[in-house]
Amino acid sequence: MAEPREVVVYSRKGCHLCEIVKESLIKLHKRGGFTWREIDVESDAEIRRLYNDEVPVVFINGHKAFKYRMDEQEFLRKLSA
Repeated sequence: MAEPREVVVYSRKGCHLCEIVKESLIKLHKRGGFTWREIDVESDAEIRRLYNDEVPVVFINGHKAFKYRMDEQEFLRKLSA
């Protein structure tokens, strides 16, 4: 069986688009096949410098896959690629 994919979401508190992306990930996570974690861009100056104007940013296995919005079908396609 393949290793689960790792998904990382860079977000911040009070970000409406971040909440939408996280809700999608919670729903999709029930299907399995990936683990995910959230990183607050305010937690680190370098992370804030990199992603301040792009949140939410979603990485799949270390590759930037989405910013601002995430389409669930496209996410599943990229996850299985």
